[in-house]
Amino acid sequence: MPESIQPGDIVGVSVHTGNALRGYQVGRMARERGAWVVYGGIHATLFPEEALERGQAHAVVKGDGDVAWGKAVADCLAGKPEKIYEGGRLEGSQFLAARWDLMRPDKYMWASVQTIRGCPKHCSFCSVWRTDGQKPRQRSFQKVIDEIVNLRRIGFRFIALADDNFYPVTLTDLRQAREQKNFAKLEELTQIRSERFQLMAELAKLPKDMVFFTQITMEAGEDGDYLDAMRRANIKGALVGVEAVTPEGLKAVYKDWNYSGEALAKQLQTFKKHGVHVLGSFIFGLPTDKPATFDATVEMALKAGVTFAQFVMMTPFPGTVDFGRWEKEQATHPTLVGDVPITRYWLIPIEVRPKMFTPHPSMSSDEIRERTQRVWDRFYNWSAIWERSACTPNLRARIAFIFLSKLYRQMYAGTGISTDSARRKKSKNWARWTARQCKKLFQAKPMPELQSPEWLTAPVGAAPFSGIDFPRPVSSFVVLPEE
Repeated sequence: MPESIQPGDIVGVSVHTGNALRGYQVGRMARERGAWVVYGGIHATLFPEEALERGQAHAVVKGDGDVAWGKAVADCLAGKPEKIYEGGRLEGSQFLAARWDLMRPDKYMWASVQTIRGCPKHCSFCSVWRTDGQKPRQRSFQKVIDEIVNLRRIGFRFIALADDNFYPVTLTDLRQAREQKNFAKLEELTQIRSERFQLMAELAKLPKDMVFFTQITMEAGEDGDYLDAMRRANIKGALVGVEAVTPEGLKAVYKDWNYSGEALAKQLQTFKKHGVHVLGSFIFGLPTDKPATFDATVEMALKAGVTFAQFVMMTPFPGTVDFGRWEKEQATHPTLVGDVPITRYWLIPIEVRPKMFTPHPSMSSDEIRERTQRVWDRFYNWSAIWERSACTPNLRARIAFIFLSKLYRQMYAGTGISTDSARRKKSKNWARWTARQCKKLFQAKPMPELQSPEWLTAPVGAAPFSGIDFPRPVSSFVVLPEE
């Protein structure tokens, strides 16, 4: 609450592009109350001067905040913060666990843990590979497990493995390194892959009521061993970037390694066959899209049996290839909304902010918005949700699935709500009510008796792991008896 902020407090505000305008409002309010204001997050990393000016920041932390945040706090306490702190890109060994013990667990449905940063891909619509790098930076699985154990101790059993890409090494990557006789690269990739399997083996030993979900690329569908390891680790679902269902659409977003057509449906079904449910992510508004693309996409999602889906309209995010191209196009004759250039759309008030920012060669923005909304409505109608809910093991889980499906649709299918404040308020109220019901289904009894493993190191020459001899840790979980 604003009134809880006192002079001399340190307020950290992490912003991404979508909430930057609100973040700046919060920062200004905190500064007015006498607090030190420090911004971080991907948007502040890209636009530090904007945070200093519009958010009235005393300081901005760019890049990884694990180490730099501590220095910023110390400098604020000393009354001498620097304007910019360069967090850079830390190695996985330097990543710090989040302080969930300082948060109120009853305010969250699930917790999140990061196991790896960076993504080796180069999708045109994504900024991750530019801000976090294309080299995977992986935490040790022991630290990840310790953090997850601490979360289960305080009552979290649903946990998002909030990685840029949980599948950082593909079978194609390994094959290419072998064919090129790049043995140093092959060893590096094999080590990363081995650590992924070790993490999943340890996740499998956690209490069986725990559920994980993450984000991976479509190529994981070719890797049955990896998907089986995910299933054993209770990684029940993953967001998979499908993006487009046509070869032309995939080429437009630099993602032509994905399948299309029947091959796409088959590969998506492969995830489910191995026990991993898919949250398919699709993009509308690509220059190759036609009116028929919308029906083809939702039909593909239904046919492929994806458990959840999101249908988003093309948005040029800062730091992406798409944004750079768009910014150059707008340089000579900029489009203004009020006095704000459209290339700074996040500074436009929500009630007048356009739903789409770049013109489409054959459809209007309203047509794309309306067609996208119809796709959401069709995928998340009651009968379709009920049919998909059959994947759950019991009635309680089925009810949870229905509530969660409706909540997801309500939270993310905002394409049809533009300027009608009454509809927005009704939508938010419905989402809040649904979230409260869902939270009850996600709650779990804390397990304060759960202990982290004692990590031992097996001798060199122990049993091979994934076909390669590595010294590898072994562990066992201990649950202390209740007194």
